[in-house]
Amino acid sequence: MKNVVVLGGGHGLSTILKGIRDLPNIDISAIVTVADDGGSTGRIRRRYTIPAMGDVRNVLLALSDSEPLLHDLMNYRFEGEDNMDIAGHSLGNLILTALTNMTGSFHEAIRITSEMLKVNGKIIPSTLQNVTLFARMDDDTIVKGEASIPSYIHHIQKVFYQGEVKANEEAIEAIDRADLIIYGIGSLYTSILPNTIIPGIRDALKRSKAQKIYFANCMTQSNETYNYDLKDHVDAFRQHETEVDTVIMHNDRIPDEILLRYARENSIEVKDNGDSGTKVLKFDLLNFDRGLVRHDPKKIAKALESIL
Repeated sequence: MKNVVVLGGGHGLSTILKGIRDLPNIDISAIVTVADDGGSTGRIRRRYTIPAMGDVRNVLLALSDSEPLLHDLMNYRFEGEDNMDIAGHSLGNLILTALTNMTGSFHEAIRITSEMLKVNGKIIPSTLQNVTLFARMDDDTIVKGEASIPSYIHHIQKVFYQGEVKANEEAIEAIDRADLIIYGIGSLYTSILPNTIIPGIRDALKRSKAQKIYFANCMTQSNETYNYDLKDHVDAFRQHETEVDTVIMHNDRIPDEILLRYARENSIEVKDNGDSGTKVLKFDLLNFDRGLVRHDPKKIAKALESIL
């Protein structure tokens, strides 16, 4: 049995987990950022002073063997103005909030929900604190809040937390046991690195002998990684004291009409110019459903299976 640890957040982490969850002879631990402060998650954080649960909810569902109806209920979002009562909230976020208040423990709320959803794997918040992410831009402006960082037009020098942030001990233990560690897919500065910059997790990653793989994004993100190539992504890990042994990236040809549409939104294809300073493995990884560029969970599984 191989112990596989995946670090990230958002839809990218869920995509990886959907792909690898049914691979044989692996035990999955997903370490999830809790720095999100936008939308339903942000409103609940401000009201109840608990860690962000939106990415946790997505990961729970990605690893769930529950009935489709229960899956849909957890994702159900109430309609209406976002500042009105329960409007804009997903039912899953409200359930996690209620369980946290009932048990007095965010960790226990995740455990109970995992049992309810028949989760195949372990979901571990990177910290149990209610944390706020900051970014220093290349003009030395400090931007506060995960949701605000991507809206700033300058490149990011560094993301960080103010004050002491203690890593979840379960996250450290999972890294110490890991045979393989995966970063990604997803927002580099606001989904992946918010996990690895927590001192306890950073130190565990440094001492781990496990192979560390980065599933590279296929497209840049407007503002956050504008005009980045693969080397820029890998350099961002290094600047945050996070080691990458191997990069897995796409070798698919993205149709010109799709690239043109993304270019109108200041997003370009991430290219490997051969200067990243790390081992790069390329696979057929993408699909182009409805004119969007997305990683395909089944293709991710096939790529990872070849490595395992």
